[in-house]
Amino acid sequence: MTARRLQRIRQRLSTRGQPFDGWLLLAAVALLMVGLVMVTSASTEVATGLTGNPFYYGIRHGVFVVIATGVAAGVLYVPLASWQRNGPWLLLAGFFLLIAVLIVGTEVNGSKRWIPLGPINVQASEVAKLFLIIYVAGYLERFLPGVRKSWWEFLKPLIILMPMGVLLIMEPDYGALVVMTGCVMGMLLLAGAPLIRFILLLSAVLALGGYIAIAEPYRLERITSFADPWADMYDSGYQLTQALIAYGRGHWLGLGLGDSVQKLFYLPEAHTDFVFAVIAEELGLVGAVSVVGLFALLVYRALHIGRQAELQRLPFAAYLSYGIGLVFGAQAFINIGVSTGILPTKGLTLPLLSYGGSSLVVSCVMVALLLRVDNETRRRRQAPAPAPTQRVQGAASQ
Repeated sequence: MTARRLQRIRQRLSTRGQPFDGWLLLAAVALLMVGLVMVTSASTEVATGLTGNPFYYGIRHGVFVVIATGVAAGVLYVPLASWQRNGPWLLLAGFFLLIAVLIVGTEVNGSKRWIPLGPINVQASEVAKLFLIIYVAGYLERFLPGVRKSWWEFLKPLIILMPMGVLLIMEPDYGALVVMTGCVMGMLLLAGAPLIRFILLLSAVLALGGYIAIAEPYRLERITSFADPWADMYDSGYQLTQALIAYGRGHWLGLGLGDSVQKLFYLPEAHTDFVFAVIAEELGLVGAVSVVGLFALLVYRALHIGRQAELQRLPFAAYLSYGIGLVFGAQAFINIGVSTGILPTKGLTLPLLSYGGSSLVVSCVMVALLLRVDNETRRRRQAPAPAPTQRVQGAASQ
């Protein structure tokens, strides 16, 4: 009886007979709406102090949401074959953006990450990250047997990533570099490359990352302040301690929407990198866990869509979905880990939720690509199998 009931629940929750993956769309739209509300709430005091309009950032974020969904709707009509065919050119465009940002980029808080284009700023690393995923997915589709057997074919995507990593370090944007490296390695692992290679490669990456972390005094200071932020709570540990205070004030159900105290000029970047702390303070543990659950659902559906594409022998679609799922999962984990004190401070946005036009547009495009993969996979599955050829023998031919 229990097995039958579970089977009925599974059938009701399944999207197999639907035209698209409703769970993926539900998670993405819910995160967009939560982001619009929470960015508006977290930015009211900062916006009032800077512009005199408490809804300045909220209105801009709403405009970004409209633009991002419009771009995503257009991406839905682009066949995956077009992305695959233009993968190398997109990768070159990503390199061009990372070089351009070092030349004409706007410096904010000591980093050059944004290219000014009139009233908007384009974050080069966000666009380059998407183009890298598309290129690596196409590479895996073309050289999959070699990736599984040859060290050289396995290392090629990582060799391509190296000059991109140098450009990111020059900005600097270490968070984007960590996400890109983890994404490429994850895609190679899901493509079936031997596990022993990842153990050796991970050891080398960790050793290199440890050296980079202590090579500059300010990086070492970030690590020491992360380990004990209360030791210097008014300097290097200020941002993290204010975020932890926000978590402590939230309790189970939070202080109520709009009633955050930490957003009143205590918590820096409350509407961008640390918006999750404001969510925890205003909506409590229940609200914070709900947001984490939405991200978990988003990542799960992305990986599920990739697996279904792989079963239908659509390798480019499969690895593209895997890469997008890994990026969403990595960015959400790092952002939330930083604001909760689990990880050292990194400047990474929360996908679909934090304030920022570039991040929103790229995140919505990634969701649109997942929906396109799902659509092409469903059409492939529903296509009738070709009828077997039959030998017809007529009496007249004898």
